[in-house]
Amino acid sequence: MTTRPRDGGTGGPEPLDTERAEAAIVEHYRRLVRLAYVVLPPSLGRHRRVLTAHAVAQRALPREKSVAEEAAAVPRQRAASGPAADPGYALVRLRTLRGALDTGRPPRLAGRELGRLRRAQPVLPRVLGLRLRPTSGAGEALELEKALAGVSSSTRAAFALQRLEGMSREEARALLVAAGMSEPHAHGAVTSAARLPGAEEAEQAGAAAVPPPLEDPAVLHLHPTDLVRRRRRLRTAVAVAAAAVVGAGLLAVVPDRGPTGNPAALQALDPSLVVKARADSWESATRLDFTGWPARGALTDDNNLLRRALAVWADPDDSVRVSATPGTAAGPAAGPPQLLYAGEVGDARLVILHDGLRLVRYGEPLQGEGAVLDFARTDGADGSTSAVVLNRDADTTRYLTAPWVSTAAAHDLLTPGAEPRELAVDEEGVTGPVVNVFNRESCTTYPVVRFAGGEGADAADGAPGASVLADMGELLPARIGDAGDSPLEGPGSEVWARTACHLSSVNGEGVRSVTSTAFAAQELPGGAGTAQWVCTRAETWRGAGSRAMTQFQAPQPEGEPLAPGVVTARAEDTAACGERAPDVVGGILWRSDGDQWYLLAAGSEGITSLSAEGGVTGSVPGRVAALPATEGAEAELRGTRADGTAVEALG
Repeated sequence: MTTRPRDGGTGGPEPLDTERAEAAIVEHYRRLVRLAYVVLPPSLGRHRRVLTAHAVAQRALPREKSVAEEAAAVPRQRAASGPAADPGYALVRLRTLRGALDTGRPPRLAGRELGRLRRAQPVLPRVLGLRLRPTSGAGEALELEKALAGVSSSTRAAFALQRLEGMSREEARALLVAAGMSEPHAHGAVTSAARLPGAEEAEQAGAAAVPPPLEDPAVLHLHPTDLVRRRRRLRTAVAVAAAAVVGAGLLAVVPDRGPTGNPAALQALDPSLVVKARADSWESATRLDFTGWPARGALTDDNNLLRRALAVWADPDDSVRVSATPGTAAGPAAGPPQLLYAGEVGDARLVILHDGLRLVRYGEPLQGEGAVLDFARTDGADGSTSAVVLNRDADTTRYLTAPWVSTAAAHDLLTPGAEPRELAVDEEGVTGPVVNVFNRESCTTYPVVRFAGGEGADAADGAPGASVLADMGELLPARIGDAGDSPLEGPGSEVWARTACHLSSVNGEGVRSVTSTAFAAQELPGGAGTAQWVCTRAETWRGAGSRAMTQFQAPQPEGEPLAPGVVTARAEDTAACGERAPDVVGGILWRSDGDQWYLLAAGSEGITSLSAEGGVTGSVPGRVAALPATEGAEAELRGTRADGTAVEALG
């Protein structure tokens, strides 16, 4: 719901104008600066981040011509008192949030944002001769600051709105959308913010929650800048000026870029030493990983392009936007890397390199400045890693395929049994565009691609079997399903169709593979049909950080689109649903058509009995249970194996 322009008539609220907005900025300046500071990227450094936060808050003053229109677009909040009740504050808070999210946001290239293209810093405020930093916290504060530094600006924004501004999840999501985010992006930000330290306790405490112990950009410590460097710069400036006066020429100081001492590091900068595998080298390789991928693309012999890519990899400057999947080092190569691709795709030149443990993608625009550098771990790659995300724009993704891939087809996980769309693969191994899901406001499609080495007599000798991959926002797509769990055909396809819309929760987490398996079927009380219990597991390239969730997939009415299952529990850094811990127990409160509540529970094949304690008590043999319950009841569930060992419910 949004506000309407205020009625300026007698007896009604005063119309919102720039004077009221300015008064709101002055009165709540510290809140606005703190909001901006939390949202801004820590990579700016404390000094620049403080000044930028103050600049964002000061630039939140709207123009007189647009103030009424902007005020009408501010989502309404439930608070009847406090700063949120002031429409002037609500407007400048939205503008501050938008400004902090947009500050320095450059154009996008190859699916990533370009670095800042030498944009001028805000004219005011400006401090010369001093460095500013907020007062540092300790203990819990440092842990929270570290956690915030490791998440995206959108997640920090959702955190700030809920923890600093006291908003509910829905209010924070609505304000993020008003600030320019898509619905799925905003939803994902709010979901990610709920996983930050202290979020659960703060949500339970509600409006009485104590603000988190964060740095306050309105309370600052002042320090001098580097005095020795400043003196040297002054001397240099004087020398240059003197040389110019006497005509001695121009003194140019060129900073050194790149390593100078280590011979291997120097070799990593030489484009002539880049490794280029033969086109057929994968056929005789002892393992099917990136070492067998040949160099492809029209620019593989463009040494100038390769030299730029290697130099940026060795020492990226502030104009380069660097990203890395969790657990991936972003440092320079130890020696000459292997070239997988160099060419033009869309409006960018792209180079993909491999150093044995990491995949690196360098991108630069065909026109303009700036570059992107993306890192992803690849240790343990095998034949199922049959494609790499080559280029991603706002709506589509193109892949570079493995040399053994000869066919590709795009499928929609949400429509099992539908005819796939054949995907062209050119002579360089680059696919045609595949629709992606990142900018959609609702989950109406979930595209995946099936890559294979051919069919029948056309299959290449030694080529791996088919693999199904999904773009999850990173350089390496994730494998969906496994050899015994096809997401595209058979009974498993319906399970996947009702799981797909939940996969966005692991986007950007360095996911290597996702499996989703029905571990139990349960006849519902009152003849309501058969429900499926499903466990979904996402494993990462780094090994740690695996995630699992259980779902309850209720019977689906015939003729209706398949609805997503209900997530009953989530767990992080867990072995659940995997080879090491295959047994799982899930439960949910369910209401029958006769308005009777039940605690439904189910376990995997290794479970021989189930029990509940707390708001619902009972014990039953077997691995499914339906215990009478009351609305809102809470209970602890556990299963028991045949050997008597207990299995706690997930989460």
